[in-house]
Formats: sequence, C-alpha cells, structure tokens
Amino acid sequence: MQRYPVGIQDFSEIRKGGYVYVDKTALANELIYESKFNFLSRPRRFGKSLFVSMLDSLFKGQKEFFEGLYISEHWDFNQIYPVIKISFNNIQHKEKGLFSAINDALDKIAENYGIVLEQTFNGGKFKELIETLYAKYGQVVILIDEYDKPIIDFLGIDNNKSIENRSVMKSFYSILKDADPYLKFVFITGVSKFSRVGIFSDLNNLTELTISEKYASICGIDQEELEKYFKEELTIHDPEKIKKWYNGYSWGGKNKVYNPFSLLHFFRSKEYSNYWFETGTPTFLLNLNLINQKYDFENIKIPSLQLSAYDIERLQLIPLMFQTGYLTIKNYIEEDDLYELSYPNEEVRRSYVSLLADAYTHSYNEPIQVMATEIRNALRIADLKKVESILNSVFKSLPYEVWQKENEHFYHAIIHLTFRLLGLYIESQVQTSDGRMDALVKVNDYVYAFEFKLDESAEEALQQVKDKGYLQPYFHQNKICIGVGLNFSTATKKVEKLIWEEIIA
Repeated sequence: MQRYPVGIQDFSEIRKGGYVYVDKTALANELIYESKFNFLSRPRRFGKSLFVSMLDSLFKGQKEFFEGLYISEHWDFNQIYPVIKISFNNIQHKEKGLFSAINDALDKIAENYGIVLEQTFNGGKFKELIETLYAKYGQVVILIDEYDKPIIDFLGIDNNKSIENRSVMKSFYSILKDADPYLKFVFITGVSKFSRVGIFSDLNNLTELTISEKYASICGIDQEELEKYFKEELTIHDPEKIKKWYNGYSWGGKNKVYNPFSLLHFFRSKEYSNYWFETGTPTFLLNLNLINQKYDFENIKIPSLQLSAYDIERLQLIPLMFQTGYLTIKNYIEEDDLYELSYPNEEVRRSYVSLLADAYTHSYNEPIQVMATEIRNALRIADLKKVESILNSVFKSLPYEVWQKENEHFYHAIIHLTFRLLGLYIESQVQTSDGRMDALVKVNDYVYAFEFKLDESAEEALQQVKDKGYLQPYFHQNKICIGVGLNFSTATKKVEKLIWEEIIA
C-alpha cells in the first residue's frame, strides 16, 4: 500500500519521503501563465498549504522534487525567482502580536537572502524587501498562506482584536499594488473572504479563484484523480460509500472534490470516521446558529453577492458556514443568480447535526444519540406511543436554563435534530401547495407527516395535516401514510399529547 501524507503540508517532504502526491502542477502552470495576482479561499485542512509549498519549490527551481510530474516538462528550472513566503499559521501572532510577528517574519526572510532591512513598520519593511530582492535577483514571488488566521483566531472571543489585526493586515498588503513592476506572481490563500474591500482595498487587481470552475480542483481530490492515484484502494473499499462520506465539496455547483484530509485518513485507517470535522469546529459558529435560530441546512438558497459577504462587524451565518466548509454549493440557478447550499457529505452532515443537537439541548453526552436510535426503531414499527415516551425523556433531560427559551422554534429544532441523528429521510418545514408541514419522515413502509403545536391542541395539529393534504403526494408510493399531531406544554414541560391516524387517499 502507498504511504499517505496525512497532515504533511511540505511539498519537498512528501516527494522525498515517497508519499503519494496528487499532481496539481498542471493547474499551477496554467495559473502562473494566465494570472499574476490571485486569491483562493478554501476550508481548513484542504490542501492550500501544500499547494503554496509546491509553488515555493517550483519558483526556487528545485527540479528534483518535480520528476514525473506534469510541470517537469513544461517549466524552465534554470530560472530561479526570489520568494517571500509567509504562513500566518506559523508566525506566532498570538504570542508576539501581529505587528511584531510580521516584522520578525520579514526579517527572517531577508536574513536568508543576506539582506538587512532598515524600515521598522510592516508595510515599509515589506516594500523594502521586495525592492531589494528585485534589485539583486529579479522579479519577486509573493506567497501568503492562511492570510486570515489572525482574524479568525479571535472571532467570538475578542472581536476588537480581530478588527485591530485587520487594520494591521490592510497596511501590510497596501504596498503590493504599487510593487507590480517588481513582482512575478502573487498567491494569497485563506479560509475566508473577509471583507476584501477592507483588507485588500488597495489591491483591487486580485483574480478571484474561489468559485472558478476552471480551478475547482486546485485543492481537494476530484473523481478522476481518485481513480488514477488510488486504484488499489478502490478495489478494497466501496467507492460509492467513500463518495457518500467524503466527496461533495463544490465551489461552483458542477465539479465536486473529496476532502483530502479525511480521504487520506480513511485510506490509512480503513475506518469511516469524522476525521476533518474532529479537528475543530469554532464555538462562535455554533453560537451564531443559536442566535439566528438555524438548525436545518439542507437546500438553502442564497444570492451570489451574499455568498461572499464576510464582515467582522456583521457576520452572516450562511456565508460563514460555506467558507469554513460546513456547507457547499450544490447548484447554481443562473436565471435568479442564486446558489443552493447543503452539507457536502455524510461526514459533515452527521457531525454537525450531532453538534447542533448538543448545543440546543445543552447535552454533550451519549443519551441524545441513544434516544434518537430508539425513536428510529419505534417509527419502523409505527409505535407512536413509544415515540412520545422517548421524546419526553429527551425533554426531561434538559437543564433548567434551557426551558427559559420556550418557543415553537426551540421544540421544533430539537425534534428535527433528533430525527436527523437517525439518518432517516426527514424534511423540516416542507412546502406544500396548501401551506407548510412541520416535518416529513420516511422510514421502511411508513411516511409520517408531523405537525407541532405549543400550548394548543394535538387534535388541531392532526386536523391541519388532514385539511392541508400534506400526505397526498405520497399516496402513490405504496407506503402507509400517517398523520401525527403533537402538542408541547410549557406548564408540564413535556409532550402533553401525541395523536396519530392513518391517512387514506
């Protein structure tokens, strides 16, 4: 079996160590040829740093690392360029402060080239380094990795620090536009597209690669690459299951890629697990979910302009979830200029729903998952009394402070997330020709239409299912259609009554 470079972001280490490397040099060659200033946004651990490292080796003329790769026959390795490469993931901005960390990084690069810089502030020092390198060696290459790390690290913790760091970064990048004659190539990566107007306001000639179909697979592994580089693995494992778990990321709606971090972990361990998700989900993202009262992220439509909105002072949940990798583009509706977003794959869907359920219930233990499994088993045999009992067990386990949020949304969210944990087919707030049903569940031989009420009447809820004809579209599917009316009581803090009835065409 091959050696998998799990967690290795250094191109030379991968090539020297004999690890499998998915060749991205054809895309690099084309990008360098057609564009000078470039910006790419991708989620964490998606191959951005490896691509930057490969560019670093390429421009430094390290030919030995490119043998057998596409670009080995299409690049002049005798032409060596000076490279300014800064990874904001490694400059210790928290310990030193961003201003000092950038200064130290520039001084170190200068020292490596035998240069002593006289300027003392970031922008001036950056400009001096570029001009001095140009005078000694010719046009300069700028590679910036994880540019937004000093902002993201403080979001939800110290937003004032995020704003302060944004100002430092704006001053730092401001010199690039006027440095154009001295530059060969500029490549900037990050997770977010934080208000490019604010950070890159003086660098308005950046080519946006994030949702370019042409460069959709610049990071990640597409289907063709999977079948080319992992032939033996695909004879051992189920390709369709691998696709369900780790494929699905798209930055345009057409081309899809696998999460490379999870895929390589899977091939090494041979177990399906939530590898990428377990590396960390920011707390502020979950808090935004609760503040915005969002819990259902299937088939969300969003205008194209809003997709890239990302301002520290006005964080918007859906763009944030897209840029951080928890949602991806499923479709682009050109006529309306809308993007349709959903979870990318099974790994993210399972993990995020579970995390949301914990956040809504304030329960970070196993019982919610266990109760969800019991509900699934009860629905398979149409034991609605058992479902009522289990739901009451869920609500009974909630801490006192959670009950202070009593409203229909709160109850609906918990029901929806509990059902999602089962892996059942569930749609929440389903649009029908005559209104909306609260939830639709399909399992085995049954289709359930749920209607929830708060301090009202279960009978009224069931009658609404009948009157609105919520189950009519499913009569032809040879399944037993059951309407369910459910009423929550804020006085008793439980499901006061749950009634059901088979609905016949």
